[in-house]
Amino acid sequence: MGEKDYLKALAQLHVELVKLQTWVQHTGARVCIVFEGRDGAGKGGTIKALTERVSPRVFRVVALAAPTEREKSQMYMQRYIPHLPAAGEVVIFDRSWYNRAGVERVMGFCTDDQVRDFLRMAPLVERVIVSSGVILLKYWLEVSPEEQTRRLQSRISDGRKHWKLTEMDLKSYSRWFDYSRARDDLFRFTDTEHAPWLVVDSNNKRRARLNILSDLLGRIPYTEIPHKKIVLPKRQKAGDYVEPEHPYKRVAERY
Repeated sequence: MGEKDYLKALAQLHVELVKLQTWVQHTGARVCIVFEGRDGAGKGGTIKALTERVSPRVFRVVALAAPTEREKSQMYMQRYIPHLPAAGEVVIFDRSWYNRAGVERVMGFCTDDQVRDFLRMAPLVERVIVSSGVILLKYWLEVSPEEQTRRLQSRISDGRKHWKLTEMDLKSYSRWFDYSRARDDLFRFTDTEHAPWLVVDSNNKRRARLNILSDLLGRIPYTEIPHKKIVLPKRQKAGDYVEPEHPYKRVAERY
């Protein structure tokens, strides 16, 4: 997909996302969007495309760091519950409670019993979330092993992307089929009628982003909220104001 066609389609979707934002604020709706997938599947780029034209005070991204010792002693879902949306918010989880069924399971950060407990518990918690009126959307970005390798290699060779490649990425890269088994169990237990998984082919990043934005707009019953016509007011006259002769330290104009 060419950049020109991509940007044109993205701009149209951004207009609709702004309408969605106004509707969420006006109605007090609560929206929770979960993005999951393997390393390099394109979650970060999709979230950027989703949020770059809306207010971060309405579209709030949650990307939790590794749990503290205190959080490790809590009930597993406890650290995620406070981040769920209040009225007039769209909360986007860049990875979520499904860490337990994914990276924690594959990398040995939890026991098999803890994984089984989570897989039984997650659908029940999500039923409570949905029953409370939250619109819950769960997207799984599916990338091929060849495309994942290409993207991770790009992170190695491109200085702008070094921060994206962590020790955990390198350790998990070799465990493709362990992640496949974890993904299969995740779908089997948590792909429910009240909170289904929405799977996206993310081998083409641009098409994946457009497909996801289009899909989520179609799943939320927003309407365009009329707004008053905006007219800039007249500026005040200068009166006795005089520009000071201050020795400003200016940024060099290198470009």
